[in-house]
Amino acid sequence: MLKIHNVYKSFNNTKVQEKVLENINLEIETASVLGLAGPSGSGKSTLLRCIQKLENIDSGSIVCDGRVCFMFQDFQLFPHMTVEQNLTYAPSLKNKDKKEDYKEQAKSMLQTLGIESKANEYPRTLSGGEKQRVALARSLMISPDILLCDEPTSGLDIASSEDVVSLLKSVNKLGVTLIIASHDLDFLLKISDRIVLLKNGSIVMDIAPREHTDSLDKLKGYY
Repeated sequence: MLKIHNVYKSFNNTKVQEKVLENINLEIETASVLGLAGPSGSGKSTLLRCIQKLENIDSGSIVCDGRVCFMFQDFQLFPHMTVEQNLTYAPSLKNKDKKEDYKEQAKSMLQTLGIESKANEYPRTLSGGEKQRVALARSLMISPDILLCDEPTSGLDIASSEDVVSLLKSVNKLGVTLIIASHDLDFLLKISDRIVLLKNGSIVMDIAPREHTDSLDKLKGYY
């Protein structure tokens, strides 16, 4: 479980302190899918970065049981490494003696995601959808308990977006908790057990869309 209690975060912009998150309180159940909705600038990505400890919070607490992994919006694949090397690099740093085992794990992961033929290619040769799969495979190589996804369908066409829905649902079935930030409400409705809407750094709605269909119009009205 992930517990977020009274989190406040601000950025110092020259002489002005800009509030980004305020009074964020959430409890996220294990193996659930939480969608973070809201327009650009609402605080979605910042909240993910705070959970991953890429940003420090000013006050409050974030308590997490388990390993957390972040899948970035721009994938952040190493351009000088092949797909296979991107997957095995981080695990091999911790245990060089198992490098061959990690190669086999990477091969299996790429096969599962349908891109085993891309193992020896470099990121620059891949399509957006293929980069998305590689980024997901790399995240799964460390067996995360919680996967944070920042705008996973950004820049993808409809067919590729549907593929991402299927892939993330498969990951969730493995028992991985998903927290997904996206401006694409239709995408979040397809995958989320629960949707939290952020506006100006605060939570303005928190619903289970399958149980509260009457609230969906109100949710869409915030966009």
